[in-house]
Amino acid sequence: MCEQRDPESSVTSVGQGKTLGLIVNPVAGMGGPVGLKGTDGPDVLLEARRRGARPVSSERAVLALKRLAASSMPFRLLTGSGALGEDVARAAGLDPIVVYRSISESSEADDTRSAAIVMAYANVDLLLFAGGDGTARDVLGMVSDRVPILGIPTGVKMYSAVFGTNPENAGSLAARFIAGEPSVRFREAEVMDIDEAATRNDQVSAQLYGYARSPYERHLVQNAKSGSVASDSLALDAACRQVVREMQPGCLYLLGPGTTTRRVMTELGLPSTLLGVDAVLNGALVGSDLNEHQLIRLMEGYEIRIIVGVLGGHGSLFGRGNQQISAEVIRRAGREHLIVIASMDKLLSLDAGCLRVDTGDAQVDAALSGHIRVHTGPDRSVFFRVRS
Repeated sequence: MCEQRDPESSVTSVGQGKTLGLIVNPVAGMGGPVGLKGTDGPDVLLEARRRGARPVSSERAVLALKRLAASSMPFRLLTGSGALGEDVARAAGLDPIVVYRSISESSEADDTRSAAIVMAYANVDLLLFAGGDGTARDVLGMVSDRVPILGIPTGVKMYSAVFGTNPENAGSLAARFIAGEPSVRFREAEVMDIDEAATRNDQVSAQLYGYARSPYERHLVQNAKSGSVASDSLALDAACRQVVREMQPGCLYLLGPGTTTRRVMTELGLPSTLLGVDAVLNGALVGSDLNEHQLIRLMEGYEIRIIVGVLGGHGSLFGRGNQQISAEVIRRAGREHLIVIASMDKLLSLDAGCLRVDTGDAQVDAALSGHIRVHTGPDRSVFFRVRS
């Protein structure tokens, strides 16, 4: 439960229990389904809206807050006004204390930074934020290691290790923290981000921005993006050659982002979009850097195969950096038509021991759960567990 308090009262002198902060970036994640690589900056946000993007951050944040609302322990929730957190908290059945109000001419990033400073001065025990890697950077830049932070994944880029594996798990971890469960530990978690401008020019420019103090429970939070192992290159190349040999005429192949799927395109002798989704039919490129709506239109009348690699050290199949391959795209293609390629070393290095899906659609996530074949080399594959 959460106590209702007068917003003008001193937040340090009321009630008992822990104090949590909440910051929602209301535009986080809008660029994913429409084929953009994030929503950092006003021009990109404007383009996302022009392409028909809709807000997704708040509805995903509600999923986390509902888990938090089910806590039997008392706590106080400090947040920003309206879309910055208040609306989400009330939608989840909580009564937050509004400690920051947006200035109309400020940007979303300015609001995030300003609200984070207010939370830090209020001495919150844990700062929850809903967004992606850009939001994580903004929060870390303001609070450093002074305040523990935990991310509710609602963005496009989520390579940092401060995020829950999905919104519900972020809420569950926060609730366990409130309850003082001994299984919840703290770790120094990497905050990373990829340069969006570079990715739109098909270049990957990742940077480590620092380490945040963050709660950790193995199956509830993700690891940071892992590096590739040179010894895996030959096996991956051979696996991709085999996938190309087995491509069927008249079947439309959708290839997700990443260096693994780029190997497939290289074997086909085709250009690829490193961080976008491409389409291949009868060995020819029929679509490049496609968004969700373009994919759905292109799929009409064809049998579909979706080829993806394992994204990041957190083992994500869907929901991290490839939101163009939406729940609806996956539903239309069918689980049986997924082709997953990854190195054995990468699979074995996954801390959670499973692959993750977080499409935003509970039914699709449930359908994807279970064991799935992962191609690891020539005539070599393993069945690996998938969890939502």
